[in-house]
Amino acid sequence: MKEINEKASYCLNCKIKPCANKGCPLGNQIPQFIEQIKQNNLKKAYEILSETTVLPSICGRICPHKKQCQGSCIRGIKGEPVSIGELETFISDSMQEENSLLDCYEEEINKNRIDKKVAVIGGGPAGLTASAFLAKKGIQVTIYEKYNYLGGLLVHGIPEFRLPKEIVKKTVDKILKLGIEVKYNKILGKNIFLTELEKEYDAIFLSMGANQSSKMGIEGEELEGVYGGNELLEYKMHPDYKNKSVAVVGGGNVAMDCARTIKRLGAKEVKIIYRRAREQMPAEDKEVKEAMQEGIEFLFQNNVVKIIGKDKVERVELVQTKLVKMENDTRLVPINVENSNYQIDLDYIVMALGSKVDSYIKELGLQTNQFGNIKIDENYQTSRPKIYAGGDLAGIKSTVAWAAYSGREAAKKISEKIRTE
Repeated sequence: MKEINEKASYCLNCKIKPCANKGCPLGNQIPQFIEQIKQNNLKKAYEILSETTVLPSICGRICPHKKQCQGSCIRGIKGEPVSIGELETFISDSMQEENSLLDCYEEEINKNRIDKKVAVIGGGPAGLTASAFLAKKGIQVTIYEKYNYLGGLLVHGIPEFRLPKEIVKKTVDKILKLGIEVKYNKILGKNIFLTELEKEYDAIFLSMGANQSSKMGIEGEELEGVYGGNELLEYKMHPDYKNKSVAVVGGGNVAMDCARTIKRLGAKEVKIIYRRAREQMPAEDKEVKEAMQEGIEFLFQNNVVKIIGKDKVERVELVQTKLVKMENDTRLVPINVENSNYQIDLDYIVMALGSKVDSYIKELGLQTNQFGNIKIDENYQTSRPKIYAGGDLAGIKSTVAWAAYSGREAAKKISEKIRTE
């Protein structure tokens, strides 16, 4: 506790609060909850956090803090930023048993209770957060989940070594204590249908996520031994990696998670291929460092141009890249360097280049954009007035905090709308 108090005391509680106002997608009241830690009032700190989030134990562990709250910390200008993620984790873990969301929300739930029902399709970060904030508004919520568990990518997309499943389970249990009903093994378009749900509920929130791996569109991607990173993590249908050479293409946390998981499963060597420099990697710096410490090799400023093999992967052809600033663009763009091609032998290659929505989304009868995401307006409403959407499905930024933010804000809009009907 002494160490935690020292870390809390390091916070300046500055007036402009960029950590919260600029850095945190959820707008957590960071200096305020840290101030309560200084005063050893952990319950009050938890209550302050619970005003804006229901996933503090999770976000405290896996958020890209250096790119969000800690990256905006005033302390970080001349030294180390405040350890916001660690303090958030400490508070939420400390209050896991002693305090619950129901304690924080019960008075508001009773005051707001109305005879309205909302269906939430998908129990990942966006769906869980939307459900909690709808319940907080006194609305009856039913989650429809395709698996026999809740959590979505928190369970099947993030490895145990980064986010223990027990933490997710405890978080889910606290949310369900708000009086939320769950119907498991329900798949949209197979055993539940939007047209039927529209008749039964006052509103529907879609939050199924987007977990289909993107491809590069290069020669050889159809060969045996080419895998999508998202699918590997979700379905855990790994090949035998023992004494094999594996490359993971991409620079985000999914690429890090895939590489570190594959290394743990016995691969002889694992390489991460990324076409930009290390400082451009979207993955959290902590994850990159840990991957390096585990013996994973990084090939920065390299681009895969071809996968070679007869029936299965045998090797890949790479080309080195240089970073160039384009006209009217502040970003550095990777350009292939002529005559820098070379090949390396491989047994498997994993594409971890981002994700897209499943193709069945187009069959739901909702308007989509050019990327296949469901179109929503400023109220998170789709082209059908009773149906709302958030998270990756609607093209929201792909982090847990941003997904949770979309769920919370959609819940507010849904509540406002159905209360006037």
